[in-house]
Amino acid sequence: MRFERREHPVAAITIGAPVLAVTVSLLLAGGLIALAGAPVLAAYASIFTSAFGSKLALTETLTRAIPLMFTGLAAAVAFRAKVWNIGAEGQLYMGALAVAATGLWITAPPVVTIPVLIMVGALAGMVLLIIPVFMRVRFGVDEVVTTLLLNFIVLLFVSLAIEGFLRDPLAFGWPQSVPIPDEGRLPKLVDRSRLHLGLVIAVGFAVMVYLIQRFTVFGLQSRAAGESPTGAAFAGVPITRTLLGVACLSGGLAGVAGAVEAMGVKGFVSTDLSPGFGYSGIVVAMLANLNPIGVIFAALFVAAVFVGADGMSRSMEVPTFIADVTVSLALLTMLIALFFAAYRVRW
Repeated sequence: MRFERREHPVAAITIGAPVLAVTVSLLLAGGLIALAGAPVLAAYASIFTSAFGSKLALTETLTRAIPLMFTGLAAAVAFRAKVWNIGAEGQLYMGALAVAATGLWITAPPVVTIPVLIMVGALAGMVLLIIPVFMRVRFGVDEVVTTLLLNFIVLLFVSLAIEGFLRDPLAFGWPQSVPIPDEGRLPKLVDRSRLHLGLVIAVGFAVMVYLIQRFTVFGLQSRAAGESPTGAAFAGVPITRTLLGVACLSGGLAGVAGAVEAMGVKGFVSTDLSPGFGYSGIVVAMLANLNPIGVIFAALFVAAVFVGADGMSRSMEVPTFIADVTVSLALLTMLIALFFAAYRVRW
């Protein structure tokens, strides 16, 4: 038995892979729910109700999906060009920290402060990814290792900052940064909820990234660099400049994720700002098959699983780790489906 690459990937499998991945992951996770001693259908009904069954549930799911959209877009942009950005978590924290530091000095109305802080967060994320990508194109250093290790370095730096020069003196010893000024806080979309303007910004960025990849020269160059760097260079694509541009866009999106999360939900920076949004963004990007519009729906699915699993755990005493298993199974199923869309089995 051997695997042979298809001349043309099977479109039906490629298009249906996300649906297949979600369905299979739910079926397999149902077995684990049954082993935990809970009725499977009732458990899934509880997940759905906890994620979408009320205004509070729906707004919490959408709030959880906002940073996942940004980190999913960051991963999708980078992976399309074969830039393996595993550092969105660190870029997210760096964007949030830059926003908190800039908020100390800016005094302007919200219409100015909010865009400035978002741009500052994007710039911080850009810088954190440009360094590993430059090391790759200049010295051949594997960006998987450098971006992954930078996550831990950034988290330690955040701990240093919020315990030192950015510490909030009114936090009664709690390790958190100075608060973001009111002029920099994102307005709420729904009263008496945590859902904020970041949802509109995230959807807008998804549309923007789609248009860039689909209709611009840079989008074509980034796709070409990902498909075949040698062929793209032969055709005149500036590989180094293209990859650095991809690093700016990907790192900037991850930095905006941290900025929006701090400005819309927390109001300050702490080491628990992200429960792993940067890593979950990789799952979101793969479930969306690296499609920027698909990232919106993949982020909603992942957010619904996590929010719904919390409610199911409280009502049915099923471990919340079921959510992690479900999302992981969806990723594995998606990868297998995409593999068989591109390869056939020969006996």
